Amino acid sequence: MTPTTSTERSIAVAEAHSAHNYHPLPVVVASAEGAWMTDVEGRRYLDMLAGYSALNFGHGNRRLIEAAKAQLERVTLTSRAFHHDRFADFCTRLAEFCGMEMVLPMNTGAEAVETAVKTARKWGYRVKGVPDGRAKIVVADNNFHGRTTTIVSFSTDPEARADYGPYTPGFEIVPYGDLAALEDAVDEDTVAVLIEPIQGEAGVLLPPPGYLPGVRELTRTRDVLFIADEIQSGLGRTGRDFACQHEDVVPDMYVLGKALGGGIVPVSAVVSSREVLGVFRPGEHGSTFGGNPLACAVALEVLAMLRTGEYQQRARELGEHLHHELGLLVGGGAVDAVRGRGLWAGVDISPSLGTGREISERLMELGVLVKDTHGSTIRLAPPLVISKEDLDWGLDQLRAVLGG
Repeated sequence: MTPTTSTERSIAVAEAHSAHNYHPLPVVVASAEGAWMTDVEGRRYLDMLAGYSALNFGHGNRRLIEAAKAQLERVTLTSRAFHHDRFADFCTRLAEFCGMEMVLPMNTGAEAVETAVKTARKWGYRVKGVPDGRAKIVVADNNFHGRTTTIVSFSTDPEARADYGPYTPGFEIVPYGDLAALEDAVDEDTVAVLIEPIQGEAGVLLPPPGYLPGVRELTRTRDVLFIADEIQSGLGRTGRDFACQHEDVVPDMYVLGKALGGGIVPVSAVVSSREVLGVFRPGEHGSTFGGNPLACAVALEVLAMLRTGEYQQRARELGEHLHHELGLLVGGGAVDAVRGRGLWAGVDISPSLGTGREISERLMELGVLVKDTHGSTIRLAPPLVISKEDLDWGLDQLRAVLGG
């Protein structure tokens, strides 16, 4: 069948010339502002995904755009072969924001997780004294930390892991939220426990109360690093700076990304103490684009916005409303369960109504964009700048799709 619309033509060309590693919804976005996106046909859609939290501050946020434009006129890249005048401020402000001492900047979330893995192993050998080649990192099942060869080696998702072996050794997987299993897995060769405080890709899964404090206490007493992957959950998404703060937990290391770049440039970082990140010497790890001037300029503006507390407050208040409204849908035969925190929710749709993909497609037809995961689950993560009126309109479309 010959494509007739701009959308069909664009998708046909993309299908012909790009690898099919994604299965996007059949919408072709041409512009966006705030919580709304417009496609090539002029149709508007409410963005209820926000780039998996990369767009916490909305599309085209003027403060971030102006910061990027100003830096574009000055210098965008030096590589780390030279110093530049935004780097020191970025590292200082991010360390302060996290209550830590040192920063190692990268670009993508996966790069930051790889950096955290390398950091933990090097710390294990140089500081803890683990025999060479025996460092072990304990992770949780249903995790999603990225898609590099090493990271998928400790994934339990067949789609993410299959056909990429041989796999990287040195990881042990335990059930998420099971403190006893974690305690059994930690031994004298364990250098770190790496977990998401809230598992996003798995369907916005929260650990049981007391789990994160238990992980913190266990790792502290066993001389093991607690690495919190806050790439999706951090920087305001759950109503706090970090999801760990909901249980007053401070890990040894934060892994950050997504919202740190404001949806404009990829910015990620590992943030930790001097004892931990001080294990690196020149030449042992790096990135041509990591910590570049443009990235630092945007991230500095992100941090300035977060320091006001405005976005965290919006996530708390609108999040309470979101979860109240979603909770009313449970038990009526359409929604089996709802989970989440702040402006972030996983909604388990009754399989009798369709798959998560099918529900997402029906919502798209009504002007709302979400993303499915694992069967009949859809995820809601609107930009933190969304208005209550727009949020309610999006929820009305969800009710319409569910027949309520």
